[in-house]
Amino acid sequence: MQINSTITGLQYQVFLANELETINSKDFDINTCPTSCIYSDKKLSFAISKWVSPKRTRSYPYERVYNTLANGKKITVIPVVKDEGFDGDRDFIQWDTVSMMSLLDVYVILAYYDKAEKNENYDNKITNQEFDNQYVLDKIQEISAYHSSALHWNLQELNDNFSTIIGKVKSSYAKISQKTKVQMHSEKGIDDFATMISKSAKEFIEFSRQKAKDAQSREFVTLQPKEVLETLTKAKITITNYLGGQYFLTVDEIRIDKKDVYLIEGKHSGRQSAKSSILPSKSDIKDGLLKMILYTNLKNTEVNGKPKNAIPVLLLTSSKLKSELNSKASKTEFENFCTKNKLNEAQQNFVTTLFKEANTNGFFVTLKKGGMPPK
Repeated sequence: MQINSTITGLQYQVFLANELETINSKDFDINTCPTSCIYSDKKLSFAISKWVSPKRTRSYPYERVYNTLANGKKITVIPVVKDEGFDGDRDFIQWDTVSMMSLLDVYVILAYYDKAEKNENYDNKITNQEFDNQYVLDKIQEISAYHSSALHWNLQELNDNFSTIIGKVKSSYAKISQKTKVQMHSEKGIDDFATMISKSAKEFIEFSRQKAKDAQSREFVTLQPKEVLETLTKAKITITNYLGGQYFLTVDEIRIDKKDVYLIEGKHSGRQSAKSSILPSKSDIKDGLLKMILYTNLKNTEVNGKPKNAIPVLLLTSSKLKSELNSKASKTEFENFCTKNKLNEAQQNFVTTLFKEANTNGFFVTLKKGGMPPK
């Protein structure tokens, strides 16, 4: 089953973002600052998030970005390449990541690591990698004087500055290798990546689209053990945005009726064991909310070529839940649910705010063991 849709712009109100710590510019270090924070000096203020890897499946980078979305100008710092050494992984940034940040109006600083330590548990692996902080500070100042959109900045960095950044990546990893006596992956992989990028951003887009499409196909046939869904109906969705870029995503579960298609993103509290909690983690939920930002802004949705109304659903499941609740529940239903499942005050407040975000932005939240979207 194939779902196609478009996004022409984003309208969304954030309610669950963390309160961000403000750090004065003279004290700012990207390596020691919180994962999401406010950078401030006398003239400007930015909400900044940072990634620990260019790979989106590591360390909840979407949660970090989500926490900055309620602010004005937003920046995210992403390593272009992360090489852990010959005995570890090496990940490269993809266009789809940059494109999604552009859609969210987030300026991307394409950064690199210039310090690391040897991982004593392996012959050829490094750890505790640190960004070049001065480079990040310089880029923040460039953005402060930049008056075009995040989209234009991000494309400019890819078109005009990418080869320079790749050169810094290679040079830094060579120095790290020499200092730590750790063998890194072959530079040929970085050279091939750089050569491909230099041909144009268009080829970068096509390259990353294919990798994302391949990943989509792999995910489509693999149900993750932690997913607890009432059906195993996965579907592919291709979203075309105003950049002409495309996202190839997999929806955890879909339901279809005559006019509607329910796009269900599932988050579970963990494996069914005594250690699982009553609710999924806030990190998991915020990761799911970034999908809701996309899904609530879909237009011209088609399922196998037939027009449908897209209804986004965030499904939260736990082996410990004893009853069901959805974001359209009455006050009495909410209170009964909280009593039966022994939700503490903090959990009740979190669910209340989550429901407010859902109702304000036009998606549903369902809490239960399995997963039926609310009617």
